Amino acid sequence: MPLPVPEPGLVVSYSYLWHSEDEQDQEEGLKDRPCAIILVAEDAAGETLVTVVPITHSAPARRCRRDPAGRKAAAGASTKPVPGR
Repeated sequence: MPLPVPEPGLVVSYSYLWHSEDEQDQEEGLKDRPCAIILVAEDAAGETLVTVVPITHSAPARRCRRDPAGRKAAAGASTKPVPGR
């Protein structure tokens, strides 16, 4: 199934990497989670950058932070369409 064009409000299935998983030197989240796209932008090279937040029943333990390069996740192998949408 092809990925839809990213737009704010769209829910995708994403292998979200939690801070605690990052601290354990994992490169990808342990399981796919529903995430909401909150920002779509284009960089100087014309690459689409997508910012996502996880949808969870738990309150956040700490604030979101950017990766060392100052980027958020981009659509790629970890991003999958949500079944039935």
